Amino acid sequence: MQAMSERLSDLDSHVQGAIRVVTFYDTLMRRRVDLSALARSSAGLAVCVVGIRLHGTGRVTRIGPDGSEAPAQGHPPSSTAPITLDDEEIGTVWLERPGRPGPLDEVLLDRLAIAATAVVERYGPARTTMADPALVELVVSSGSDEAARARALRLLEFSADRPIHVVAVRSSLPLDQVGSLICTARVVKAAPLADVGVILATTVDRARFPKGVRAGIGAAESPDRSWQQARTALRFTTPGRPVVRYDELGALALLAHVPPGLARDNNDVSAISRLAHSREDLDTLDAYCATGSLRRAAERLHLHHSSVARRLDQIGKALGFDLTEPSGPLRAGLALTAWRLLADDGHGDRRGEPRTYS
Repeated sequence: MQAMSERLSDLDSHVQGAIRVVTFYDTLMRRRVDLSALARSSAGLAVCVVGIRLHGTGRVTRIGPDGSEAPAQGHPPSSTAPITLDDEEIGTVWLERPGRPGPLDEVLLDRLAIAATAVVERYGPARTTMADPALVELVVSSGSDEAARARALRLLEFSADRPIHVVAVRSSLPLDQVGSLICTARVVKAAPLADVGVILATTVDRARFPKGVRAGIGAAESPDRSWQQARTALRFTTPGRPVVRYDELGALALLAHVPPGLARDNNDVSAISRLAHSREDLDTLDAYCATGSLRRAAERLHLHHSSVARRLDQIGKALGFDLTEPSGPLRAGLALTAWRLLADDGHGDRRGEPRTYS
């Protein structure tokens, strides 16, 4: 009789705990919280790391019990539950509890999954990577006042206390795919503007840009100046250097401000333009200017150094100066860069280089 009484007491305690969990999530849903707030509140309730992942975007939110982002190296999930919408699994929630799952973990995850579904239903379109181009243009336009810019950032779900990285992109891949790759765990938005794609991201992992993508990354704190810098950096990208940060350009960025007519009339730039019919010559010259060494250029081109030497001798004759002289690589590199900037600005033709975006 005593054993039965103890079991009923334990059951009653479990039911009361379950009711408190249900009430807790009902309150959160009435407050219309977003996924970040949902994960933060859940981690505080569970007193362990809580994770939420949406399959569509691949974005993962992991929050520790102190309310901050959890370290990358954590415990494996101790229990998981699917997030379902219209009978389709759209994501997963989990707890990273050291040791065995707690007695109320199953109830907590069930309610967390239901709450996450409600958030996705409510904010789903705004939570996607692709954004309203008009809002994105308000953020990056130099003509926007600060109040309009701040409001646009709020509507795009960016926090006022976090820096915004602006990326200019040309890609044959969809912009949302690129955005999800370079910023996997935080807010990222993308939209096409004129002839270039723009990505706004809380963080940018330059190592995760996929093949076939050209990207310029702005460095300024203000989004409008950062957008201008990102577009300038994009113009300096090459097949061998597809991602360029503006602050890495240094004095080279000044070339972007040379009037096109002045650059086009320069003898060295004109000579590069005449070489443009030969992809082989351009690749050889680019490799030599980038490495400053005949042997390293040969390694990059997978050719014997004597073959590269013969090519450089012919290219030097076409350019009208000796590439092996101390100033040769610098002079040729500046001319090649100026020619590329002209080509990118609609005054030439970058043969074989991507100019599409999605």
